[in-house]
Order: sequence, then C-alpha cells, then structure tokens
Amino acid sequence: MSAERTGEGEIPRHGGSELHPDSVLRSVSQLRLRALSQSPSWPLGLEDEFLLKFLRARDFDIDLALKLLSNYHKWRAECPEISADLRPSSIIGLLKAGYHAVLRSRDSSGSRVLIYKIGHWDPKLFSVYEVFRVSLITSELIVKEVKTQQNGVKVIFDLCGWRFAHVLLINPIVAKRIAAVIVIHMHGNNYESSLRRYFPVQILPPDYGGQGPLYEELCQEWTNFVLHSEKDLLELSLVT
Repeated sequence: MSAERTGEGEIPRHGGSELHPDSVLRSVSQLRLRALSQSPSWPLGLEDEFLLKFLRARDFDIDLALKLLSNYHKWRAECPEISADLRPSSIIGLLKAGYHAVLRSRDSSGSRVLIYKIGHWDPKLFSVYEVFRVSLITSELIVKEVKTQQNGVKVIFDLCGWRFAHVLLINPIVAKRIAAVIVIHMHGNNYESSLRRYFPVQILPPDYGGQGPLYEELCQEWTNFVLHSEKDLLELSLVT
C-alpha cells in the first residue's frame, strides 16, 4: 500500500448563513450590475439562480462572488477540451470503471463528500481531460444544491494504484490548476483512523473504515444520476 494512499481535499470557502430574502435579491442585483459593467456578454447568462450559486459560495460578498464568477468563465474559456462537451457519454467509461463516487450523506459541516480512485483511471484508455471532465460534471451538478452552495465540497483522493503513467499526464500546468482550487491533506497507511477525524464513520464506505454504503453502490448511484442529468449538462456544453 502506498505511503501516500489517500489525499483529502477541501474546496476553500467561508462559512455563513442565508440572508433575508430581500437582502438576497439586492445582492443578486448588485452582482448582476457589477458583472455587466465588467462585460456586456456572459455566455451562460446572469439569471438569479445562476448568480446565487456564486454569492452563496462566497457568503454574499459581492467582490468575492464577482471574482469567482469571472474566474469560472475564464477557466471554461481557457479549457474547451474539458468544458466544451459535458455530455455523460464523454465520461461514461471512467464512471463505469469505478473512478468516481459521491457519498449519500453530507459530513458534519454539511459539505458534500466526493471520492476519486486514481487506481481505476487507466491512462491508456482515458485522457487527463476526461478525468478533469468527470470533476467538472460532478461540480456542475452538485452546485445546483443550495446546501452545497452554502457548505462547500470535500474530496477524498484515493492514490492507491498511482503509477508513473499518471505522473506523466499530470504536468505542471495541470498540477497548478488542481492546487488553485483545493487544499490537500495526505494520509498514510493509517488512513482509516485519520479519515475518521475528518468524516463521520456513518457516511464513509467500509473500504475507508466506515459503516456507510459500499463504494461500488455509491459509484453506480452517481453514474445513474449523471446519465439522468443529460439535459442539464447539455445546456452547459458548447457541443450539442
């Protein structure tokens, strides 16, 4: 077993509670005006529900929400090989290989918990762009949830099976993009006990020392959810 078997990452965010509905509407209007003053055209529009995702993620700080909104569009524009085609068919091979799952229950802080098994990514079959597209598709789907907008996401990277072939695909540019959005905590051979310091034992799969559903069940559940979300994903794709 690898000495760096499992990595747990958290997408940084600020904790906070929802504002009064009137304040929420004012914040949405302010963010829309700020966005329009920055650019008259936004590919995905500036509807209330869309802007709320960025406001909640930054505790309704208009400046931070605008920065997040801008960075999101900039990243999509700079990475069309990942973001242009978000159809489920573009990642179904990785999902069926058991690369990714989402836990049924949230952690004690209300965050969604994701698992990625690097050993189930065969570099000969799936490109690094497909791997990143899995993460983007999951992010786009779970960010529709108000609780996720408010409480963020935590990620478990299972590095068992990590090989030199993977290293060759994770070049410095890719690594920089990963480091820009998550904070990594490494867990060694005693990963089961260390993961329980971060997550309730009731939600973790038995593979990780928990009492929750089997990883394979969670993987299949999330695969089915992605397949049933094709309409939503097509709306976010440049390829139809």
